[in-house]
Amino acid sequence: MRIDPQLQELVASAFLDTFGAEIAPSEVSVQKTRKEFEGDRTIVCFPLARKSRCAPDATATQLGQALVQAEGPVEGFNVVKGFLNLEIEAQYWKNWLVTDAASASYGTQPAGSAPHIMVEYSSPNTNKPLHLGHLRNNFLGHSVSRILEATGHKVTKVQIINDRGIHICKSMVAWSKFGEGETPTSTGLKGDKLVGKYYVAFDRAFKEEVRVLTEGGMAAKEAEQTAPILLEAQNVLRLWEQGDEETVSLWKTMNGWVYEGFKTTYATMGVEFDKLYYESDTYLTGKERVLEGLERGVFERTDDGAVWIDLTADGLDRKLLLRKDGTTVYMTQDIGTALLRFQDCPDLDRQVYTVGNEQEYHFKVLFLILSKLGFEQAERCHHLSYGMVELPEGKMKSREGTVVDADDLMENMFGIAKDIAQEAGKLEGLEEKDQSAVFQRVGLSALKYFLLKVDPKKNMMFDPTASIDFYGNTGPFILFNYVRGRSILRRAESEQHDIAPNQMATPGRAEMDLIGWLHDLPEVIQEAANTYNPSLLANWCYDITKGFSSYYQEHSILGADNADTRALRLVLTERFTRSLKLGMHLLGIALPERM
Repeated sequence: MRIDPQLQELVASAFLDTFGAEIAPSEVSVQKTRKEFEGDRTIVCFPLARKSRCAPDATATQLGQALVQAEGPVEGFNVVKGFLNLEIEAQYWKNWLVTDAASASYGTQPAGSAPHIMVEYSSPNTNKPLHLGHLRNNFLGHSVSRILEATGHKVTKVQIINDRGIHICKSMVAWSKFGEGETPTSTGLKGDKLVGKYYVAFDRAFKEEVRVLTEGGMAAKEAEQTAPILLEAQNVLRLWEQGDEETVSLWKTMNGWVYEGFKTTYATMGVEFDKLYYESDTYLTGKERVLEGLERGVFERTDDGAVWIDLTADGLDRKLLLRKDGTTVYMTQDIGTALLRFQDCPDLDRQVYTVGNEQEYHFKVLFLILSKLGFEQAERCHHLSYGMVELPEGKMKSREGTVVDADDLMENMFGIAKDIAQEAGKLEGLEEKDQSAVFQRVGLSALKYFLLKVDPKKNMMFDPTASIDFYGNTGPFILFNYVRGRSILRRAESEQHDIAPNQMATPGRAEMDLIGWLHDLPEVIQEAANTYNPSLLANWCYDITKGFSSYYQEHSILGADNADTRALRLVLTERFTRSLKLGMHLLGIALPERM
């Protein structure tokens, strides 16, 4: 049995014997002892004092004495106010390292043991390439999917491709006016970058037209609403929704260019999807459901023909669902997409939407509308909200062409990895043909880890150079120490040193500290799943790597004084590398065997 539930049962039994009062094991709060205090686990005694009828510190002292005297793993204790810090005997950690930690499935739950969850991430617009913000989105959604799978959930990874709307029409208009027939083939540009080029061109032309109109005496707001190029884009949108053959043909062609570009970028990122949804398909379902809701009285039609829902009684606002001309809005599409997904997956328990925090209100409205339409799963759906990512240069604006392109950033990371690895002498012994793969792995691990180690709710500043340092809380630091551990194990095998758990020495304090980190992995994974927060797992990976690195510096593993000590250290190294590999895999990071 793992130490925490074991301690809960022991404390409940000791409490009854000591104070003559019953408590349930679930009432016992067990925490990992803080670093500044001696001990392995801490029992919080303040809530127990009500039943012991003693002061919290007296309750803790008497419980500690009873636990030391009882048969079990507790060999010592100290009390800090109402906190009982327990020292766990070395034999427990040794037995656990030999048994539980040896399991190939350690840290994970059986597949299908938890409900089906659909995770949406990426969800790009087809008018521009993916950018830095998409990197955080993709890495976050992909990691959360893997973490949920590790805790037994069936997970379906999806994206909704926003392939219609006024933003797409802007790129189409600009290409028609200024493109002169350019294609990805004729320009050598990735398709998504070519289309993005014309989205920027539209904005420039629009601003110039607004400038001319305002200089001619027109009010700025009116100029922005009546600029000829904008009216042209709005007309293209109407033609598309009417199924105009020429408009739809151009739309398909330009979207096809973008999809090929996205495909290349996703491959470099190392993310994938189980199913794709397209706004051009789902908006019609949304429109049908809105009209059905209108008939049922869930929605209302105003005098101008628009359809709204009034959520003021729920503490929100009124929300437009269909414009007066019958065209749809984003909310309509999202309603359709959500309902289609529940239809496609009858066993689906909930949906998780990985979308930036600027859309928090949008998802409050969406989930409430779904609930009012009668879908009970709406209450379990979750918006995985995350903060903005900025570079030292400042905020990005896609329509002005100042967005940091995802492809360019990843390529830049590979270049930085090359420079730092060569300077640090990390490539010795590697053939030239293998070095490029190392640059990409190190650069991508640095990028993913840096973006995932921060709590998703927080805004963050991404510093490419700092992220790729081989020292400190970085991906390369973790990779380097994993490779070091694997190298030790290969050398042990070549020197015929058996990794023999049954022959290993009893661990000392240094080993028990590392074993304690290994012991925490299942709880860290579960908490990361419960909160949709990969940063908990990322920082566990760093903490245990930092602990192993310090241990390696202070203790010779293969050069141990005797065979039993060497066996202990080799077993610990094997468990460290295996658990770290799992932790980093759940972050979407593959660890190399050699560097």
